[in-house]
Amino acid sequence: MNEITSKTNEHFKRWSDLSSSRGIKKHNEFILMGEKLIEEFLKNPNFKVKAEIIHEDLRSVTPTSAAAKFGRIPVFKLPKGLFNELDVVGTHYNLLVLEPKAIENLPEGHTAEGLELICPLGDPGNLGALARSALAFKVSKLLLTDESCSPYHPKAIKASAGALLKLPLYKIGKLTDYVTGNERIWALDMKGENVANFKWPKNLQLVIGEEGPGFSGTKGLQRLSVPTQGVESLNATVAASIALFTYANSTK
Repeated sequence: MNEITSKTNEHFKRWSDLSSSRGIKKHNEFILMGEKLIEEFLKNPNFKVKAEIIHEDLRSVTPTSAAAKFGRIPVFKLPKGLFNELDVVGTHYNLLVLEPKAIENLPEGHTAEGLELICPLGDPGNLGALARSALAFKVSKLLLTDESCSPYHPKAIKASAGALLKLPLYKIGKLTDYVTGNERIWALDMKGENVANFKWPKNLQLVIGEEGPGFSGTKGLQRLSVPTQGVESLNATVAASIALFTYANSTK
């Protein structure tokens, strides 16, 4: 058992950085938070566990887990005050420091296989909520742009209910560079063909617009919409979930 009592500790300073996408990229680590997510993960660990973090009222859960078969997992005990600074989503449960998997670039000349969702979402809560719907409604891949937040952001993983740890993830660079003039890509926008009437092909790429700017000025995209009454538009992840539901039901 390793005890940390000071904010100046190198481990603590590094872990404090893991509440941001920049810190996750810099240190190549992320923190898994949430009792249910951790219990599920430890039954079938598919990421390297680098450390477990607890406070004085918590007991270590890793020594008897399936993750322990890969080697001893260092356990660090912190005072509650320091622990709570790392527990940014307020789980009050053990924290696991994991090593993220490298996200590969989508291969050149790739053609869609099933529904592939392009996600330029910078808000972790939005990306996580979208990933949860993506897993529920048969999305085959999440394609992350340079504008997207880290899929390993703790708030994204929590909002996804762990879906971001299960879906295939790929990088595609800047959104405008990838989608402009690409007539094979459909965009979910405020104006376009009603998703309820759309004859969904089995294989396609669908891009979700970030809140606010959407796809203004982007040419060449075919557009789909979720018509509304009484409000101008829906939250991007809500509209996307409706679209994904219609796709899943049309391709049964």
